[in-house]
This record gives sequence, structure tokens and C-alpha cells, in this order.
Amino acid sequence: MRSRTPDRTEGARTDEVIAMHPAESGMQLGRALLHALHNAGISVLYQDREMKTVWARNMRAPWVSDDTDGKDILPMAQADRINAAKRDVVATGDAQRLEISVPVENGVRWFQIWVDADRSDDGNVQGVVTTMVETTEQKRREQTLTTLLREVSHRSKNLLAIIQSIATQTGRYSNSIGDFLMRFRGRLQSLASSQDLVTSSNWRGAALHDLVASQLGRYGANPSHSLRFRGANPYLNPNAALHIGLAMHELAVNSVSYGALSRPDGFVEVTADLNAAATGEVALSLTWTETIGTNDDGSGQKRFGSVALERVVPASLNGTANLDIGDGHLKYRLVVPQSNFETQ
Repeated sequence: MRSRTPDRTEGARTDEVIAMHPAESGMQLGRALLHALHNAGISVLYQDREMKTVWARNMRAPWVSDDTDGKDILPMAQADRINAAKRDVVATGDAQRLEISVPVENGVRWFQIWVDADRSDDGNVQGVVTTMVETTEQKRREQTLTTLLREVSHRSKNLLAIIQSIATQTGRYSNSIGDFLMRFRGRLQSLASSQDLVTSSNWRGAALHDLVASQLGRYGANPSHSLRFRGANPYLNPNAALHIGLAMHELAVNSVSYGALSRPDGFVEVTADLNAAATGEVALSLTWTETIGTNDDGSGQKRFGSVALERVVPASLNGTANLDIGDGHLKYRLVVPQSNFETQ
């Protein structure tokens, strides 16, 4: 093979051998290229102008198969596309590039195909070189990325809707700008805390116990002492994690201000039971119970906290809720259907 010193003024082709050791033979180079084709999973087919195969290297399914006597096993529509491209290359000399999909038993395989003209010394097309490279994994990654971007967009819009609702309701039940800012910031931080759990799970959601403990921990309470959690620990989907996290935030704020967590030795009890609902599906029954002072300073007053607990959260989860504030106790029970969680 000719050696060639690259001329940068001409723009040397990157696919051309520009130097060869004197001891190197064409046979050695051929063997090296065959190894490269095999390792890269590249199939190459050379045909003359009449589409007769001259040689082929690294051919494998779906191009050929041992049980089809070397015949093309592509679907007819795809085979016709490739053959039409080859005929066009023979007629015009212009290279063609195709992307095809081949149905298989467990899905679809994708391939990039290049069809190039092989010219003789006088410039006439004397054959076509077809190069096939499988791109199934790349295609799957692209499809996964597209799906994830759509999911991020969808969840971002949901989160903005939640924030808008919180801002509106907080403003409605606030007495001043300062009161609004304090309460609104707390609720945003609650959403952020729940969102951190969701994000760390690759958007799968959050475990109920982790969610409750994280919300209590935001107020300096040590969950190992201030939280007594019993029962099941289902995995909440992202929407359920955000809304149940908001409910736990409202209960924790109230408890720190007026309830059990306002006392050094105080604690709250949270139980989670999985029971069969009337529809036959499993429902999560989440109950928060604590002892409060007999003369609280507003825990029983209707404000956004109670509106969120009794209306906003259950409505967002297609569930039901009940907030019972009596003499010396607070009990909140939230029931949500199975579409909001999965058992671990």
C-alpha cells in the first residue's frame, strides 16, 4: 500500500492510511481490520453492480443466519429499502445513509446503514460497499432520555401547581405579609425536603418512614425519641410523597408550637396500616396521634394547616381524611388508595 505524507493544505482524509512501516504487509493490515470489525460489531458487504456478493465480513443476524443458507432474513419492507438505496448508489455514485428497525421476539433492534460507491481507477462505479452498525442501545438511551425529560417537565408543572395552591391558601389564612412569608417559606422547605427524597430515588418516590422522620427532623426533633412509628412502610410515589410530606409538615409545625413536641419529653405516634378497601384494593391508613395541652393557643382554629390536612392533601391523593382535635389530644387519619404507593 502507498505511503503518503499528509499535506495539511489539502486537508488529508482521516480514513486514509498516511504511513506504513516497511515491514507491515497488506495481509497484516487486513487481519487487523477484520479484528476491529468483529470487536466493534460492524458488518460489511461488498457487491458488484448487479448486486452479486463479492465478499462479506462479520455478517450476522439479521443480515444472515445459519439456518437460512446465508439468505437475507430482514423483513421484506426493510430489505426493499436497502436494495433501492444500493441501486441508487450504483446509478448516481452518491452515498446513502439509512436507519432501519427490525422487529425481534423481545422488542426492536435498530441499525445504521451506510451504502457507498466503490469506483474504479477511471471513476466509474464498479460496486457498492454496505456497512451495518447496530445502534439499539443508543436508541434505547435516547428514548429513555426523552421519556425522562417529559417526566421531569410533567412533574415540574405539577410542583409549580402545588406551590401556586400553597401560596394562594397561605395568603388567604395569613394576617400579615410577615406571617405569610414565614408560613410560606416553611411549606416550600417542606416540599424541598420531600423532593430531595424523591430525587435521590431517581424519581421513584420515598419510603413513608423516611418521609415522616425527615419532616419531624426539620424542627430539631430527634425522630428516634420524638417519633414512634409502627406498622407498614410502603413506598410512596412522587405525588404522594410531596402531599403526605406537606401533611406531616403541618402536623409537625402544630405539634412544635402547641402539641407534644413543644415539651422536652413529648412524642407523636404514627401508625401505618394496609387494609383492604371496599373496591378490593389495598388502602393505606395513616394515623398521627399526640397529646396536646388542654389550653392550646390555636391548634384547633381553622387555618390553612387544617384545610390542607382535611381537604387539599386527601383530594390530591383521591383519598379521605379526618382531623380530630379534642380535649388533650390530636388525631389525624388519612386514607389513600393503592395507586399512591407500593409495598416494599
